[in-house]
Amino acid sequence: MPLEAGSEGSPLDRQAEWLDRYRFGLRVSEQGKVVSVGDGIAWIQGLPSAAMDEILNLEDGSVALVFHLARGRIGAILLRQTERLTAGTAAYLSGRRLSIGVGDGFLGRVVDPLGNPLDDGPPPPAASRRLLDVLSPPIIARDFVNRPLYSGSKIVDTLVPVGKGQRQLIVGDNGTGKSALALDAVINQQGKGVYCVYVLISQKRSAVVGVIETLRRTGALEYTCVVVAEATAMPGLKYLAPFAGCALAEAWMWAGRDTLVVYDDLTTHARTYRELSLLLRRPPGREAYPGDIFFLHARLLERSTCLAARHGGGSMTALPIVETEQGEIAAYIPTNLISITDGQIYLDQQLFARGFLPAIDVTRSVSRIGGKAQDPHIKQEAGRMKLDYLQFLELEVFTRFGSRLEAGMEARIRRGQLLREMLKQERLSPLSVEFQMAWMVAYNEGLLDGFEPARVRRRLAALRARVESSGLAVSDGRDNWRAAVAAWLAEEGDEQAT
Repeated sequence: MPLEAGSEGSPLDRQAEWLDRYRFGLRVSEQGKVVSVGDGIAWIQGLPSAAMDEILNLEDGSVALVFHLARGRIGAILLRQTERLTAGTAAYLSGRRLSIGVGDGFLGRVVDPLGNPLDDGPPPPAASRRLLDVLSPPIIARDFVNRPLYSGSKIVDTLVPVGKGQRQLIVGDNGTGKSALALDAVINQQGKGVYCVYVLISQKRSAVVGVIETLRRTGALEYTCVVVAEATAMPGLKYLAPFAGCALAEAWMWAGRDTLVVYDDLTTHARTYRELSLLLRRPPGREAYPGDIFFLHARLLERSTCLAARHGGGSMTALPIVETEQGEIAAYIPTNLISITDGQIYLDQQLFARGFLPAIDVTRSVSRIGGKAQDPHIKQEAGRMKLDYLQFLELEVFTRFGSRLEAGMEARIRRGQLLREMLKQERLSPLSVEFQMAWMVAYNEGLLDGFEPARVRRRLAALRARVESSGLAVSDGRDNWRAAVAAWLAEEGDEQAT
């Protein structure tokens, strides 16, 4: 008598089921057959028990992942393909979902989305394995984002702050410095106990090598794992890359550590997902993207959070990168990601062309966490400075008409031009939070008002050297900082005069 669904059945029923499964010492299992293969996907018949996201083992040694369930056949994305894979190849269920090894052994390594090494080293030792796609932490396991994660960028740390556990989108046209900004954030975590994961999705090999060499040269690779699915990789690997990076960072988060994961970038990830979906004949939606593209990125980014102390207190901060075309921030994928994340850092092509680097448009950039993720002393100084800068941007518009301005307005415009020069920063040169405090105090107290914008950068470089050797901390109080900065600038002026 067959067993009914949800019923355990009698001992005789279980014995009958056992006899159906095992005869003559052999296990009875399903066997499918590849119907067609190409473009990184395979159509398979004969596996009625296949489940979504289940791994399939093919007779030739290829590996596939169930991606689409249709009547009478299934669509699978290929994760490993041999030259012997053709129509007629047998396919078998594995009963397993895709997982990746995790642990400290992945620090300093370059791996693919399956955890295989790409740096000519041995396979990284895995402390355990973790599924690539899991549910995000429940609300009761989360805590408020209230600790700062300093990126080393003047504008970000002061005007668009990022907290540990936050999801901050980096958005802008191609070639505006999005990856450089993310690399600054990774490099700035040196000595701060933050483990980093940098995910490269469908990037050219030259770009991949450039990122890895930058991390190695700055010493950041020691606490970073780089997950790579380059442009020539199979579409299935490019689709899985951000989930693999998230699983690595998530394991450290649940172990009580602070982590930072960069997705570079989710535009190419969305295109890969659209390609696979259209090949598997899923219904296209807006701009031919499948309807669940929002859910795909939402379930990825929702896994970034700050855990409560009773769950270890770890955090995972996400910096997803998305590309726009001609500054169109209202396009489909950027709009989706803006609505999912806790704010965005917008890089403008016109600011980049004018030499304002990093080319962050303060008027379009926002952090929904805001001052809650800032040190109180930094928050106090940054609040005054941001108001001055926004007022300057409005006043500057009137100067284009050539109208004569009163003395008070001219002074405010000169002060704003000075601030704009102070906000400029060289690529891949993250700054300490102590220096951020020093230059903001110098600006807010008017200690640099007498200098021309062209000369102020030299003064800031001298001020940075004094700060790094002083031992002052941000928590020492504003009065101490004001006295110290004023003395340093006065000494520097005396030295230049002599």
